[in-house]
Amino acid sequence: MDTNPGAGVTDEATVNIAEFLAGEPAPLSEYARSIEGSTILQIAADIREMLERGERVLNLTVGDFRPDQFPIPARLADFCVEAIREGQTNYPPVPGVMELREAVQELTREELGLNYPIDGILVGGGARPILYASYMALVDPGETVLYPVPSWNNHHYCRLARATGIPLPVTAEKNFHLDRADLEPYLKTARLLAMNSPLNPTGTCISRDALFEICEAIVAENERRRTAGERPLFLIYDQVYNSLTFGDARHWTPMELVPEIAPYTIAMDAVSKRFSGTGIRVGWGIGPPAILKKMSQMAGHYGAWAPRPEQVGTARFLRERESVLAHRSHMRNELHARLSLLDEGFTAMRAAGLPIEHIAPQGAIYLSVRFDLIGKTVADKRLLTNEDIRSLLLSEAGFAVVPFEAFGLEGNSGWMRLSVGAVSVDEVRGGLDRVKALMETRT
Repeated sequence: MDTNPGAGVTDEATVNIAEFLAGEPAPLSEYARSIEGSTILQIAADIREMLERGERVLNLTVGDFRPDQFPIPARLADFCVEAIREGQTNYPPVPGVMELREAVQELTREELGLNYPIDGILVGGGARPILYASYMALVDPGETVLYPVPSWNNHHYCRLARATGIPLPVTAEKNFHLDRADLEPYLKTARLLAMNSPLNPTGTCISRDALFEICEAIVAENERRRTAGERPLFLIYDQVYNSLTFGDARHWTPMELVPEIAPYTIAMDAVSKRFSGTGIRVGWGIGPPAILKKMSQMAGHYGAWAPRPEQVGTARFLRERESVLAHRSHMRNELHARLSLLDEGFTAMRAAGLPIEHIAPQGAIYLSVRFDLIGKTVADKRLLTNEDIRSLLLSEAGFAVVPFEAFGLEGNSGWMRLSVGAVSVDEVRGGLDRVKALMETRT
């Protein structure tokens, strides 16, 4: 008996499916029609075409790490391979391998000073499934979600959850973070506040005072709601860049400042930025056990858990405390070298009278830069929009950046995100020289 179902099929007998797939697709659901693609991925397509043509491009667009510049820790790689060789290749427990949850529990206690129960820790395939599950567990369709703009993907997650998003614009004068006054008009009606620090895309850290006052406001509002028999206001706190801060900047967590906010807060972290392991896909959330249990049940259906070998490898690496600290120090130094070079370059350009402003490096892998070129002519091109500026920098200087529009901030402000995880120090120097020469042609 032939057990190969494809045996005997010839080229002549192959059914040409392509002709049946041509033309208009079947109508999509309203939900699917509402989903938009990533602006950053669209920009990446332009860059790929230039690189394929052999053009020189400083790619400051991707929130990722180039392995030749930022490899994952060697010991982490060894532990992941070791786990595969041990046969750790079957399904993991949906909440996460216990060894990893215990290691995260220890890390949270040692680095953040927070002692969470083991049931208050949930592992996912990176931080994104934790973020998605948080939205889906906490927000009903039509309920209100507050979030700052610019910020990463909250407008998309609101669509996924069918929530009503209220973007709250933040400014450079406020270090691109919210404060209590920004939230006051919405506190009584919102279901969820989504925050991130250090912030993607700005690379800025929220101050202790601002975060403390926001947390106090949430606790006070929830006390009012408890008395009134209303559902509480929740906080999502994305802190995947918490180990990457520079200079005097410090990372703060809501629970260390106002412990009473813990029942209403889900925080998340991952190896993606902590260990430049964006492809390792191991993340975790800490929060109220009852909520995490429901999020775990969701994950059991959509299967967004981290692969077992990576979970086991990460757990073993986290317990090598000296290796963890050594890698963090190395990453900080390498990232700061690139960010500082940009900082110094743009400072010099501004001192020379060029229309550029920026915020000095504080955290994450990003630098916020404003090219004040709206209404100006550069290289014989009249610039009217952020997209005009982005395209000019890419085509004329091989300097690839992402406008804050991609992060939900409307208007043509000239603010751009620069990401340094995929570039070398020498490449940054060359890019700065090209930008300076281009800016000097403005009229």
